[in-house]
Amino acid sequence: MISITTTSVYVDEQSKALDFYTEKLGFMKQVDVPTGEYRWLTVSSPADPNGVQVLLEPDQHPAAKAFKAALVEDGIPFTQFAVDDIDREVARMKELGVRFTQDVTDYGNVAVAVFDDTCGNLIQLAMMKGSAA
Repeated sequence: MISITTTSVYVDEQSKALDFYTEKLGFMKQVDVPTGEYRWLTVSSPADPNGVQVLLEPDQHPAAKAFKAALVEDGIPFTQFAVDDIDREVARMKELGVRFTQDVTDYGNVAVAVFDDTCGNLIQLAMMKGSAA
């Protein structure tokens, strides 16, 4: 059976990304291995430390930079993270200085908000509600 172990988020600077993803989002560093000029650098949720890891991958390839820029220009989030209480999480993150490009929006079975990760991406938070959870 195939399972997801790692997914990537392209970042403009790995050290800055690590600070943001650990200090603002509350993720924990899992792997930090030098790979030449860059690092194999992953974080995961403390709620599931053995679960999926997010690779903070350098966006050095020109296609990655263009892709990220186009998504941000169009206001499209690169990825999504789940939360149990979106209002509480957005308030906590705003207190830490995180900039939201979309405040909490209720779509019935899901509520979402979108923030800037300071590394060139928009990221969506989502909270499933009711029978969709």
